[in-house]
Formats: sequence, structure tokens, C-alpha cells
Amino acid sequence: MLNKTCIVTFCLFICLIAYADAQQKKMLPLRVSANGRYFETTDGKPFFWLGDTGWLLFTRLTREETEQYLTDRQQKGFNVIQVMVLPGVTAANIYGDSALISKNVSRPLTTPGNQFADTTQYDYWDQMDFVIAKAAEKGLYMALVPVWGSPVKAGLVTEKEAAAYASFLAKRYKDYSNIIWINGGDIKGSDAMNVWMAIGNTLHSEDPGHLVTFHPRGRTQSSDWFHNSSWLAFNMFQSGHRRYDQDTAAVDKKYGEDNWKYVATDYNRKPVKPVIDGEPSYEGIPQGLHDPKEPFWKDCDVRRYAYWSVFAGACGYTYGHNAVMQMHKHGDGPGVYGVREYWDTAIKAPGAGQMVYLKKLICSRNYADRIPDQSLVADNATGYKRLSATRGKDYAFVYTYTGSKIPVNMGRIAGSRVKASWYDPRNGLVSEIGVYANKGVMVFDPPGEEQNGNDWVLVIDKM
Repeated sequence: MLNKTCIVTFCLFICLIAYADAQQKKMLPLRVSANGRYFETTDGKPFFWLGDTGWLLFTRLTREETEQYLTDRQQKGFNVIQVMVLPGVTAANIYGDSALISKNVSRPLTTPGNQFADTTQYDYWDQMDFVIAKAAEKGLYMALVPVWGSPVKAGLVTEKEAAAYASFLAKRYKDYSNIIWINGGDIKGSDAMNVWMAIGNTLHSEDPGHLVTFHPRGRTQSSDWFHNSSWLAFNMFQSGHRRYDQDTAAVDKKYGEDNWKYVATDYNRKPVKPVIDGEPSYEGIPQGLHDPKEPFWKDCDVRRYAYWSVFAGACGYTYGHNAVMQMHKHGDGPGVYGVREYWDTAIKAPGAGQMVYLKKLICSRNYADRIPDQSLVADNATGYKRLSATRGKDYAFVYTYTGSKIPVNMGRIAGSRVKASWYDPRNGLVSEIGVYANKGVMVFDPPGEEQNGNDWVLVIDKM
């Protein structure tokens, strides 16, 4: 006979499951819009992807720390968290639970039990279930990388094992509404392509309700290999962590830091698919990635990547911070990539707090009719002085990273008269400039001195 304590525990367990299910049902799965340019929820509402790279969330944080991290990201306006399911075949979580049996991805180590409370029947996948449910509670989508590229490239995952593993993931998570799949993981698609095709095809066929993309090596894009693959719902590229002068290979120099060029290339591909920068330069990481003696990327740099790519036609943007992506903790030792902070303080970095202003700006106007349009700019420059322009039928945005003067070809939006304003990407504040005839060429001079990081968005609205 069950005693009173067992009955109370069982009832609490049932309530927790019911609560998690209710939170999942509040979130709707994502799909690609009819025009192929952006995401929307399944009820047709546009969705602007504002992601954060919490790569090691499943393996490095406790449940209490997970709550702290996800709450912070929710409060800062993020709506997607990118995470590795398996950083490697020896993956284990903070509680010591291993993910696999004998380092074999086709043999996940699972035990029946309660994923919502620490019990003897508790495993790596229960912890992952808990995190995904907690993210749903906060309105966050989880973009999951099944297995990172390095163990695959090392030959530790066969095509057959990959297909079996992807089938396990599809069956376990197909009923979760807040899932996105990111195949690959910092690797060229040509490295073990049979494995990536096996994962992509399996996820797509057995879990058709969730989007799938591919996270490639730095300075490459998923479309280099998989644009025509049926499982690839949208393109992702990694613009990477190097400066213009740090590119050595000719293929890297083709685009360099100009992440808008990746967007432009994919934007013009057929069939039309959404595109996003899934890993630009992280805030708080050395320029070039590996040498901590180099300058570190700052908040102004991540703003530049964000506005450049979105104004070029991207369907969103993924931010990252060096300490947060590796969940660097007190007592960890030196960490990697010259990390100088801990994750719990790095979540407060200025760039992380500024990303929401991009989302607010884009979502403040008609979302569906926005297109990139460089014809708005009467005279443009290269490098950091580039002016990036986008518009809808009744509005236009032009971004300057340096605060240089913006010559605008008027008449590209509707109306005989327009209102011009400055939008500050650091704080989202708007200051009116004036009302103008919507014809000819007008030159707008942003506040402050011209210099890198004095970035502004010129906003033009139909009267």
C-alpha cells in the first residue's frame, strides 16, 4: 500500500508533467513563410529569430543555473537558444550522467523515470527534457545540434549509427513544439557528407513538423552543399571570428567580415529559402579566435554584424558571447579562446542587452513586405563604412556603423512626404529629424563624430 508521502510525490509528479505539457502547447512550431523569406508560427504570425549561442547548456549547467540563464535570455528578448546535444561521444552532464553507451551515438543511455525531479531513475536525456520544457515555459525555442562536427570528422560516427541516433531524437522530440534542428556543427558539409545526409534525411522524414538546417565551418554556408536537399528548410552560415586581414585562403577573402554578402548570395538562390548568420564574431572573444593577445570583439561589432545581415535580407540573427557559449564557470581553469569572464556575469554584457532593439525595430513595421534595397543609398562605400538599406512599402531603414553621412535616393517608398528619424541601436531611442519631400537626393548626417561604433539607423516613414 502506498504511504502518504508516496501519494503526495506521485501527485506532484503528475502536476509537473501536466504543467510542462501545457507550456509546450502554448508555443506553436515554426514554419517557413509562403514567400520563403522568413519564419512564422503555424498560425501565420511572423517570427523574427533572435538567437543566443548557449552551446554547452546541456552539459555544463545545473537546473538552478539553467533557470537563471533562460530567464535572463527571455528578459533580454531572445527567442531561440542554440545548443549542442552531443559536444562529443563522451558527453556527460553536470550531474555525471553519460549520454551514450560505449561512446556509440546509436546507443543513448536512457532509464525510465521522472524527468522533472532528481531521482535514481534519472539520466542525460531526462535532464535535456527538463531544459527544453523549461525553455518552453519561457517562450524560447531550442535549436538543437544532434552531434558536433569534430567527432564525426574523426570517424567516431558511422552513417548507420547517425541514422539510428537521428531516429531516436525524432521520436523523442517530435511532439515538442519548441524544437528546431541544426545538423552539422562547425564543419564543412563535404566532411562526412554521408553522415550529415543521414541525419538530415532521418530528421526530416521522421519529424516533419520541425525545421532543419546545417551549421557549417567558419566563412562557409550551408548552401555550399545542401541548398537543394529536401531536409534543409533554411540556410545558415557562419561568418566567423576573423578580421578582414586575418583571412588567408582565397575562399575566405571572397567575403571576409562582410556577412551581408553571404546573405545576398543565399537570398538570390532558387528555390527561395530563409537565411541567417548562425555564428558571427562573439562578443568577448579574440579577433581571429585563437590569440588572446589580439583585440577582443565588442558590442559595437556584434551590432554591426546584426544590422548588416538583417538589412541584407536575413530572417533573424544569432548573438554569441565567448564565456556564455562555453558556460565558463568559477574553478574551471583558463577555459578556451582567451575567455576572461564567467557565464553568469557575461550574460550581462552590453551587446546581449542591445540585440532586442534590432528585433523591436524590425517588428515595429510591416514585417512581411520588407526587402533589402541598396538602391536607397545614393553613394556607398566598402568595409566598415558600408551603408546597409532595407525597406517596406511605407518605410525604409539605412544603417551606418561609423556614423558617416547617408545620401538617400528618395521616392523608393510610398507617399509624397516622409518623416525621418534616428534610431539608436544601443538603447532603442528614437529622435525625430524632420519632414521632407519624398523626391530627389537627401543627405542625412548622424549625431556624433564619424568613427567605428558610432552606429545609427536612419528611419524614413511615409506621412
